[in-house]
Amino acid sequence: MKPEARFALALLLMIGVFVITGVLFPTAPPEPPPADEVGGPGAPPVATDERVDPPVELPGEVPDLSVSPTTVTPAGGELGLDETERIVTVETPLYRIEFSNYGAAVRSVRLPGYESFTREGWVELVPDGSEILTGQWQYQSSGNPADLTRYPHTVTPADEIRIGEGGGARTLTFRYDQPGEATFFSEIRYTFTADSYIIEVEGELPAVERPALFVGMGAGLAVNELKVEDDLGRMAVSGNPVDGGIESLSLGRIREPEAISGPLRWAAVKSKFFVEVILPASRPGGAEVLSGIWADPANLADRAAVRVGVPVSAAGTYSYRTYLGPIERDRLLAVGDDLEEVNPYGPGFLRALMRPLVVGVLWVVEALHEGLSLGYGWVLIVIGVLMRVVLWPLNRKSMRSQVKMMAIQPLAMDIRERYKSDPQRMQQETMKLYKEHQVNPLAGCVPLLIPMPVFFALFFVFQNTIALRGVPFMWLPDLSAPDPLYILPLFFGLTMFLTMKLTQTAAPNPQMKMMMYVMPVMLTVMFLWWGLPSGLLLYYSATNVATIPQQILITNERKKLQAANPVKHPA
Repeated sequence: MKPEARFALALLLMIGVFVITGVLFPTAPPEPPPADEVGGPGAPPVATDERVDPPVELPGEVPDLSVSPTTVTPAGGELGLDETERIVTVETPLYRIEFSNYGAAVRSVRLPGYESFTREGWVELVPDGSEILTGQWQYQSSGNPADLTRYPHTVTPADEIRIGEGGGARTLTFRYDQPGEATFFSEIRYTFTADSYIIEVEGELPAVERPALFVGMGAGLAVNELKVEDDLGRMAVSGNPVDGGIESLSLGRIREPEAISGPLRWAAVKSKFFVEVILPASRPGGAEVLSGIWADPANLADRAAVRVGVPVSAAGTYSYRTYLGPIERDRLLAVGDDLEEVNPYGPGFLRALMRPLVVGVLWVVEALHEGLSLGYGWVLIVIGVLMRVVLWPLNRKSMRSQVKMMAIQPLAMDIRERYKSDPQRMQQETMKLYKEHQVNPLAGCVPLLIPMPVFFALFFVFQNTIALRGVPFMWLPDLSAPDPLYILPLFFGLTMFLTMKLTQTAAPNPQMKMMMYVMPVMLTVMFLWWGLPSGLLLYYSATNVATIPQQILITNERKKLQAANPVKHPA
């Protein structure tokens, strides 16, 4: 293999780590929402009047149950006129949720364990003026569903619920009965525990034919990260079909009604670090799957109104679970059904390979953090150094192979010149040359390929793990956010230049000399433009620093090997 070819392959591998990953998995930089839209003061509720009717084969209009609930308004008129809305609060060590008595809709979900970087206090999952876990009851033929948020439910217990550490499960019940002799009613029960983000939901509606319930998941989660465009760019709806494979739709790219067909094991709406999930019931007799997901374009940029179909029995009962919390891999693994893949590490064709590597990387991160009481910043530095130590034998072997190849290059060039009109003879003589000198032309490349999956795994782990969110280190306020002072991207470029300079010293090459100046500048500009998390750049920089003494050793050893094996010229 020619030196130019080896250089091209090495360059391709380098770009594969630092560039191709960003090109394959770009974060669309949407414009931040205006102050009067989602997440801003005075934000209007997300529009629900423009929903697209579900497919014909799904349940439709509500029949005449003495008085059709689709034509009945709550006593006293519409919401907010004569019937006062009540907000009921449920608080546990993990979350604080506010419910409206109108349809038992969730108006706010705050997580005490996580600080919001776009507002004061805790992380908020529900955008201002929006609501989630709304219900639309529908059956028989297509048509307008009965929107349960139109009806004021009584609440039991009437006061707020507080569950302390070690407290038992508590249930909050919402009940609506149509006034007069009508038979329409709605009952919704939420059951909470102190140590889990999962909430059990059960309900009951009139017993009718072909019933269904569509649970509203809102129009994306509230923005909580400093880099607003990054958080908005990660907004997506995902589902896990029973027949396999995770399907995902970016909310910012939904321009017309979209669907993820069921049956599904779960449905989720996520941001970069947080997620809202609907799962089938875990109790016997509950539905084992979800019917599907429907996402309709919203009037706001980078948003889409999402609904999930929850089966209802012929008796009118239904049940499901919801997870409202952080994307913590261990918690999602405990739920099962590949819920941890809601925030996948890498593209689909690489996930089978990446999964064990990701598990290993996360185990090492937590082992260093918990076992040695190291801060996450130092953990990233230690892992960067360890990677170079572990890969040292491969780098050394690759270097020795390259020296042998350089020593026989004049002979190989002579063979190509002599037999250029006879490709078969050229190949035979070249292989004979390799055999005589005990040279493997791939030995210098294969060692570089082996660690590539690990580098990919590290890239995705350090960019996506919530463990780094909000963690300061030295001048860095947040390892999951870009370096505000731009020190790390510049330091990375400098250390990369030094390593390439050392390589050029040992093996002068005109192409390498040019790239020694181009590559560090190009990658530094790209990193500044992409705004990579400072934790990821901290790891890359530590790897470069650990490479410098190794490169010095390799340079000295290469000079000795070249002196012991001088370049041979053909007779």
